[in-house]
Amino acid sequence: MTSPATLNHHKDHYICFQQSLKLLNRMTSCSVVLGAPVRRVAIFGGTHGNELSGVFLVKHWQKNGAEIQRSGLQVTPFITNPRAVKKCTRYIDCDLNRVFDPDNLGRKVMEDIPYEVRKAQEINNLFGPKGSDVAYDLIFDLHNTTSNMGGTLILENSGNDFIIQMFHYIKNALAPESCPVFLIEHPNLKYATTRSIAKHPVGVEVGPQPQGVLRADILDKMRKIIKHGLDFVRIFNEGEEFPPCTIEVYRIIEKVDYPRNKNDEIIAIIHPCLQDQDWQPLNKGDPVFLTCDGETIAYEGDSTVYPTFVNEAAYYEKKQAFVKTVKVKLTAKGLRSSSS
Repeated sequence: MTSPATLNHHKDHYICFQQSLKLLNRMTSCSVVLGAPVRRVAIFGGTHGNELSGVFLVKHWQKNGAEIQRSGLQVTPFITNPRAVKKCTRYIDCDLNRVFDPDNLGRKVMEDIPYEVRKAQEINNLFGPKGSDVAYDLIFDLHNTTSNMGGTLILENSGNDFIIQMFHYIKNALAPESCPVFLIEHPNLKYATTRSIAKHPVGVEVGPQPQGVLRADILDKMRKIIKHGLDFVRIFNEGEEFPPCTIEVYRIIEKVDYPRNKNDEIIAIIHPCLQDQDWQPLNKGDPVFLTCDGETIAYEGDSTVYPTFVNEAAYYEKKQAFVKTVKVKLTAKGLRSSSS
């Protein structure tokens, strides 16, 4: 027979355990961010009219959207630059993916206004206004690159727990296939992207694919990324709690131009040892450029960097041979929909 003293002892332990459990639950709930449900999603294709995977998929989904529909979501596939798509060119007057800044969005519509600026204002009216409470919750902006970047996710804000959680989900869903995350947050390098209208902007950059060309393998990678992204949104809206997570990202630090002469002409090309080596480590002394005379120009930096957008065709006009990045880790808080 158990003595009263023993019973009291067990009772004290039980009460202590219950108090600890309550404290643990309070601590856990404090580490969880309550995010607003994501109800309106857009998928943009044709921001650059010669990047055909997004154009092809969006046009397909406009005719048959069953693949992208999810319970509780309004998903809108949209061609952003139809005139450039029709001509299969990157843009008509200027880069649509660089004009979603206050100055351009606020310009008066006149006859001589660039086509893409006028288009940006129309898109902002449809899916924004940018920075407002009524802007779309999420925009996937689909791009192709001639660089060997694989299926890359582009992150604009290192403090966006929702997108970091989404990218963690997508990366796990695609594993063991690589899915790099490119963080374009930088104090001096400013991007005014088409997707920046949304509360949660997501860039999808898939390559290598030549401009004006479709490749089934590249299109399939893009399609899978969108599928898993939309699945994440549906699960989030249904109330599933995502624990804190950490992802590795490549943060932009600098753009690198080709060597040029006094006439601003390119005098060296990407070295064969660097070509197609996106996301691979570049160390001091490694070959970077090669002249027509056979001279190798080596990397002179003291620290290891990870190049990407290596020899991207569209960036010749932007005087960019590749982008240097460094690896960093980002941690997102636990996440749950505030509607659950």
